[in-house]
Formats: sequence, C-alpha cells, structure tokens
Amino acid sequence: MYRELHHPLVQSLVNTLRDNTIDAFVFRHTIKELTKLLLYEALREIPQISKKIMTWNGEKEYDYIKEEEIVVVSVLRAGLPMHEAVIDTLRAAVSGFLGIKRDELTHKSVLYYDRVGDCTGKKVILVDPMMATGGSLCDAIEVLNKKHAKSICILNILASPEGIETVLNKHPDVEMIIAKIDEKLNNDKFIIPGLGDAGDRAYNTL
Repeated sequence: MYRELHHPLVQSLVNTLRDNTIDAFVFRHTIKELTKLLLYEALREIPQISKKIMTWNGEKEYDYIKEEEIVVVSVLRAGLPMHEAVIDTLRAAVSGFLGIKRDELTHKSVLYYDRVGDCTGKKVILVDPMMATGGSLCDAIEVLNKKHAKSICILNILASPEGIETVLNKHPDVEMIIAKIDEKLNNDKFIIPGLGDAGDRAYNTL
C-alpha cells in the first residue's frame, strides 16, 4: 500500500526542493524536515511499550516506541539527509546502509555495498528521496527480506506512478509513505517534473 501526504506544508517544502537556486545546506535541511513529517505518518500505528521514568514529582509510567526494534536503512548517498532526520528522532534505532547505483545505459540498478545487519523481528524504515523506476528499491527490499525484516516501510520525497506500480507488483506487503507523487518518467527514466539529482544537490557533487 502507499500513502501520499496531501498537506499544504508538505507541498510547500517539496516545491522548495524544486527551486534550483537553493544551496546544498537548505536542500538538506528541507529534506530533513520533510522526512520528519513522513516519519510521523509511518509510525502512526506502531505498538508502544510502557516504562517507568523518574519525573519532577516522582516515578511515573508512560508509553514509548520501542526504538531498538526499528532499523533505519538508507540508500546511499541521496538517502543520508533522510537517515539523519530519522535517527535524530529515534535515537536508539539501529542503522544500516545500502549502496545501489543505476546503470545509465540499461537503467537497471546494481548493488555495490551492503552494511545491514540481521533484521529478524524488526520494522525496517527504508529511506530514499526519489523513487523513479522503483528498481533500486525493489533490490533493497529483496536484501532486507533475506535479512528477515518483520515489516518494511519506505519513505520517499518524490515518486513516479511507474515506480509505485513496479514496487507494489513485486512487493505488495511493503508500505510506502510519499510526500508527492509526480507526473511521470521521461525517456531517460527521470522523474518529471522532479527536482534533479537529489544526491548531487544535497552534497554539491559535480
């Protein structure tokens, strides 16, 4: 299943990212703010546990998210600002990283780096700002399934209808939270209208 966030603040932040005149710092900061809004939606129904804490007027018991059972996985390098936003919020969550690049001739994805541990019994939050063809995310999901993830939730800033269809056809049990679904892919498999290469813009890569 997938959900698109129809909210004026979300749309305003997405459109800020489309502005090619903003610098890398503003680009990363805006991605982080959007990620927190996506995370809010992704954790809407997550189970909580009760634990006792010492408050200003004695010991009390309150509900908390069990952060240790969440694994945050980012697709390098564009996913790094999103990753930072999640672990800044969920400080006890476990981190993992996948390096997946796209072959510019075949438009197919290639896995070149895997630094994700065992995910047995854990909820995986997979972050990647752009879902174009969906190939990279399908590869990432296959890796995570082999590591026995209990569930997978993908956070995307932008997605194409084609990418969503590809992922759901191959992995119908995956949840996707998307800030904005754009119009289409062009002949080069870039999202239109899109926002350019998120990794390059986030880190001033030439």
